[in-house]
Amino acid sequence: MNEPYTPTTPRPTSTGSSITMKIFICFLSVFIVAQTIGTALFCLYFHMQLDKLKDGMSLNEDFLFLKRLHECQKPKGVESSLLDCKKITDRLKHLLMKRTRIKTSINHRFCLVADVRRHPVAAHLAGIKKGNKSVPVLEWKTTGYAPTNNLISYKEGKLKVEKAGVYYIYAQVSFCTKPAPQAPFTVYIYLHLPLESDRLLLNGLNTHSSSDLSCGLQSTHVGGVFELRQGDVVFVNVTDSTLVNYNHGSTYFGMFNLN
Repeated sequence: MNEPYTPTTPRPTSTGSSITMKIFICFLSVFIVAQTIGTALFCLYFHMQLDKLKDGMSLNEDFLFLKRLHECQKPKGVESSLLDCKKITDRLKHLLMKRTRIKTSINHRFCLVADVRRHPVAAHLAGIKKGNKSVPVLEWKTTGYAPTNNLISYKEGKLKVEKAGVYYIYAQVSFCTKPAPQAPFTVYIYLHLPLESDRLLLNGLNTHSSSDLSCGLQSTHVGGVFELRQGDVVFVNVTDSTLVNYNHGSTYFGMFNLN
């Protein structure tokens, strides 16, 4: 009698090899990470030692230079030397000159800043009469009580700024009025531009009075804030300069830095 075929039951696979593989992979990963960290730390240590070595070489070079300089300063005949003393002394002179130039530059900048803080960048001028003819630009003069600064220069009725910044510009002009009705007396402050037409910054108008006096005094005051560049020039003009009154404190022109 034939017996029915019964397949054999498969043996359970062993998990030992997979566990071993996982342990090996974990160990390899830890080793790689540790190797990377160690390499980075070694590079950092190497660079630190290299910097120390450079500093030591620099100090050693300075020591050798001083030693050679000392050898060159010995009296002749005391000890023979094969050093090029002229070259060494020339190098010393170069170092001293370089140090002197740096120190002079620092002192100059410090004095300039201190001077600006002690003396504000400002100028105030009083009107001055130059003949009886009409002039295109009003003339001015300095006064003993008014501030002056070398960062604002004056020439031929014009103020020139040597330091760029924000400035308040002002002017007052007193004038004699005429009884006959005419066009208003106008005061102008211009920014002088050498390569183009002068730019009007401010203007003030005042009508003539109906007084019968030979000189009924009136005044016009203008002022404003403007940003000026280094080298900019400003000046004052009026419609008729022959009517300007130059009494003390009546006509003036100035500016000061707001930075």
